[in-house]
Amino acid sequence: MSCTRSLITISLLGSIIFPTTLVAQEMISDTTARKKPLTTWGIQFEEFEYRYSDDDEELGVWNADAFYGTDDLKVRLLTTGEYEIEEQAFETLENQLVGQIPISDFFDAKAGVRFDTPEGPNRTYAVLGVAGLAPQWFEIDANLYLSDEGDTSAELDAEYELLLTNYWILSVTLDATVAFSEDREIGVGKGLASTETGLRLGYDLIDRSFSPYVGVVHERKYGNTADFAEAGGGSAEDWFAVIGARIAF
Repeated sequence: MSCTRSLITISLLGSIIFPTTLVAQEMISDTTARKKPLTTWGIQFEEFEYRYSDDDEELGVWNADAFYGTDDLKVRLLTTGEYEIEEQAFETLENQLVGQIPISDFFDAKAGVRFDTPEGPNRTYAVLGVAGLAPQWFEIDANLYLSDEGDTSAELDAEYELLLTNYWILSVTLDATVAFSEDREIGVGKGLASTETGLRLGYDLIDRSFSPYVGVVHERKYGNTADFAEAGGGSAEDWFAVIGARIAF
C-alpha cells in the first residue's frame, strides 16, 4: 500500500513540476528573444526647401538622412546640398557615409567618409564626430574633417525646437564652420569660414512625419573665405526667405 501511495505521489509531483519547468523554459527563451537588438530604418528630410535671397538668388536646399541598424550600431547616409535654380548648378553638394555607436545616454560617436562633389573641385574627407542632445535640449552635431588634400576643418550644427502648441513648432538653427588651414581652390580661408543661422516656424500636420514651415535664413562668410567669394563674383552675406517641409518615412 505504501508503495502504491509513493507512486501516486511521485506521479502527481511529476505532473506539476514538468509542465512548470517547460513554462519556465519558454519564458526564459521568450525573454532572451526580446533582448535581441531591434533593427530599425528610416529616411528623413530635416530641410527640404526653396530659398529666395535679397539679391534675387533662388536655391533648392535639402538636408536628408537615411539610417539602418540597432541602438548599438547604425549606418547612416547623410546628404546636404544647395542647387542654384537659375544657373542650374550645385553650389554645394555633400554626402557622408558613417557608422554610429552610443557613448552615453544622450550622445553617439560616429566615423566615416564624406564626399563633396559641387560644380567646382571635388574633395574627399575622413569624418570623426559626435551627435546628440545637450543640456537644455539642444540638438548638437559636431564633426572634424581631414581632406584628401591634407586640410582640416570642424563644423558645428546646433538646433533648438520650441513647442509653441501641440502643432506649432519654432525651430532655431546655427551652423558654423572653422578651417584650420586654407584651401584656396575651394574658396575656404583659415579661421572662422562661415555661419548660417535660421528661424523656421512649422506646423505638424502628420505626427512629425510631414511638417511644412516658413522662415528666414542668414548666411555669412568671414575673413579670407569672404574675400574669395567676392573675388569670384559672389557675396559675403545673404538673407533668404524660406518655404519648405520636414518629411520622415
